[in-house]
Amino acid sequence: MKLLTQEYREHWSPLSKILFRTIFTYFTLYVLLMVLSPLFETPFRWIGKTIFEINYEYEVSGNGSGDHTFAYLTLFVTVILTAITSIIWSIVDRNRKSYNKLLYWFIVFLRVVLVAAMLLYGFVKVFKLQFPSASLTHLLDPLGDFSPMGLAWTYMGFSKGFNVFVGLMEVLGGLFLIPRRTQTLGSFIIIGVMTQVAMMNFCYDIPVKLFSVHLVLMALVIFTTDHRFLQVFIKNKAVKAYHYYHPIKGVKYHRAIFWIKSIGVCILVSFISFNFYTTESHRGNNRKKPLLYGIWEASYFVKNGDTLQPLITDGYRWRYLIVDLKDEATVKTMDDLKHQYKFITDSTSQKIMIHKKDAESKEYNFNYKNPNSEFLQLDGIIESDTLHIIFSRKNHEKFNLNSRGFNWINERPYNK
Repeated sequence: MKLLTQEYREHWSPLSKILFRTIFTYFTLYVLLMVLSPLFETPFRWIGKTIFEINYEYEVSGNGSGDHTFAYLTLFVTVILTAITSIIWSIVDRNRKSYNKLLYWFIVFLRVVLVAAMLLYGFVKVFKLQFPSASLTHLLDPLGDFSPMGLAWTYMGFSKGFNVFVGLMEVLGGLFLIPRRTQTLGSFIIIGVMTQVAMMNFCYDIPVKLFSVHLVLMALVIFTTDHRFLQVFIKNKAVKAYHYYHPIKGVKYHRAIFWIKSIGVCILVSFISFNFYTTESHRGNNRKKPLLYGIWEASYFVKNGDTLQPLITDGYRWRYLIVDLKDEATVKTMDDLKHQYKFITDSTSQKIMIHKKDAESKEYNFNYKNPNSEFLQLDGIIESDTLHIIFSRKNHEKFNLNSRGFNWINERPYNK
């Protein structure tokens, strides 16, 4: 029984019409409210307080999380509105024979959403922007201090090749969705790739669970409306050519659409590639490293004339100075706490501006000596304390994560 199919049917069954109205309403509302829900912040907050008794503070944006409180309130509203709209629509439009044309444009709508998502998610991996390599600070963090999401990010960020592979699969799925004759293959690829992403989000507490599941469901709608999958994957039978329904038959129209798609894809892919390549060159592994880049371990630390011994209970004495990003540095004290600093160097005068990130001072308060790549000396005043610190470089390339590399032949597993 064909509940929903992209082939033309003059008469739809009552179940097919109810199913289509529900799916159409739900995904249309879901996509629209993803963008427009902040406009309805007041009634949504009222629903959260009245129905779910939410009494804690939360933001509309979620600060980068896609699974925040407001997102779940939006999902609840989407489900309720879908139920109400589908019931009213079914009553008012009960005599309609079919929705062939509306199904056609609905599938086009889903394809556009999926293509945009796949190209964005794909290229951000191809250019290794979503999952950067472990920072110098992270290399010093104990494994037990990683969050599940941080562990997943580090795992993904280790391998450029794996990022490119996953990214290209997402891009490939998106590109196959653009021509209608390959959309079933494209949706099948996306179902596989995004199911893996969704499972990773659930198992590693990555807050994009709602969105990734919806991308899988959208691809599933496109895939299942090509009803041949039942014959091929379930019954193992041969199938005939599939005759998609086209509401517009003109040859000139389809030729124009072909060229618009082709030119549009070239422009879009070129724009995304150039933009992400530029971003990678400034933020990724290929960026220009700052002066004094590296992990510096304090071997000698003098505060106000007193030499501080490297006691692990000391919350003041510096253990590591980590210079990874331009104009920033992280200080890790002996008690393993991390402190963020402004770190602006002037190689001409051999001076450094070192202040807490929230400090307003803009004076160069330290002198430095860096006669070779293994030695660094700092002398200056910070927060009324006079410091004299001698560092030796800790070679981050010798960490197992960086030094192991790829090996074709392994006599035994190297699992540390």
